[in-house]
Amino acid sequence: MDKPRRKVLIISYYWPPSGGIGVLRCLKIAKYLRQFGWEPVVFTAKNAHYPGHDESNFKDIPPGLTVLKQPIFEPYAWYKKFSGKPADANVNNDLVAATDAGSWQHRLAVFIRSNFFIPDARAFWVKPSVKFLLHWLKNNPVDAIFSDGPPHSNTLIACRVKQQTGLPWLADFQDPWTQVDYYQRLHLLPWADAKHRRLEQQALATADALTIVSPTWKRDIERLGARNVHVVPWGYDEADFAGLHFAPDWKLTLTHAGLVGEDRNPTGLWQALAQLAQTEPGFAQVFKLQLVGQVAPAVQAQIARHGLASLVEVRPAVPRAEALQLQFNSQALLLLLNQADNAQGRIPGKLFENLASRRPVLCLGPPGSDVDYILRQTGAGAALAHADVTGIQAALRGFYHTYKAAGNLPSPTDPTAL
Repeated sequence: MDKPRRKVLIISYYWPPSGGIGVLRCLKIAKYLRQFGWEPVVFTAKNAHYPGHDESNFKDIPPGLTVLKQPIFEPYAWYKKFSGKPADANVNNDLVAATDAGSWQHRLAVFIRSNFFIPDARAFWVKPSVKFLLHWLKNNPVDAIFSDGPPHSNTLIACRVKQQTGLPWLADFQDPWTQVDYYQRLHLLPWADAKHRRLEQQALATADALTIVSPTWKRDIERLGARNVHVVPWGYDEADFAGLHFAPDWKLTLTHAGLVGEDRNPTGLWQALAQLAQTEPGFAQVFKLQLVGQVAPAVQAQIARHGLASLVEVRPAVPRAEALQLQFNSQALLLLLNQADNAQGRIPGKLFENLASRRPVLCLGPPGSDVDYILRQTGAGAALAHADVTGIQAALRGFYHTYKAAGNLPSPTDPTAL
């Protein structure tokens, strides 16, 4: 007779039909937990304002999984009306990432978001969610709680439930809280900053264990007083790559799939490409940079300013399976790290999908970072500083000469060798 599975309550704002990389951590954990003797129960938001949708993610939900949903209020619809943006605009990143300094509506919205939506734009979801879960748990006991943040409203909900029930709680951090890159962009009054830090300390002290995605960020959060911290990096699901076959375009295609915000704007790459197109015979005729997903207007303006319209193709977001096939068919892949103080420890989930695609990777980010170490260990590439125009040129020129000689770029080391 099978041993009964222990139950874990997973608290996650992101859940299908959400698209993007943020949904995958909890979704893939829930997909495989039963193999390890745990039955997941997912608590998520009803009618959430996701930055993108991908119906294909539903395929990874285990059959018979219990999914609990609580209605959520978010400020994005109000912000779009207030700022005059289209109703279907993706503004999740606007409230902290955009540099729309000329718009008083934007500045006011960022101020309100910063000081009255703590810890984040889902703040008004916390209290009703805690009330709902405490009531539900009376008749539906679980053995543990797992939360995933950001948004750190998830973390706060789990903290409150832990305090009321005493259940073991594992707090997972895809990104830090007050140490996250965009925290410095919030227009915080002193009392709001103090509240963020008080809630963060409360969570760190209450959690039985914490997981975070990189060794550098582990050390950073331990300096804040976190204890029992473990590194659980992103990874990739082999099932997502089953059936993909390398069928490259005849061009030397460099692909980036995902958001390219202003904090990832690769200005050194634009300079390098413009110079190579002028100085390297034949390069402009065979090279194509493919940006698949949302690209900030400021980034597109720089592409145009450098005269790169014929070399850079901006494509709208596509379902994840299609994005993986595009990566698989590319000669090389582009990985952009945020230009931020904590980029040394940023290991994005996209890195592991790039490794699984078995294509060479050009990464723009801090040399000596956690990502740089992984790329060098796997033989997939190395990280170059965003401003290293000479280094970027040399890497692209190396791709070009190998492509001319062999008609293809060789695959790097087996990603499982890490």
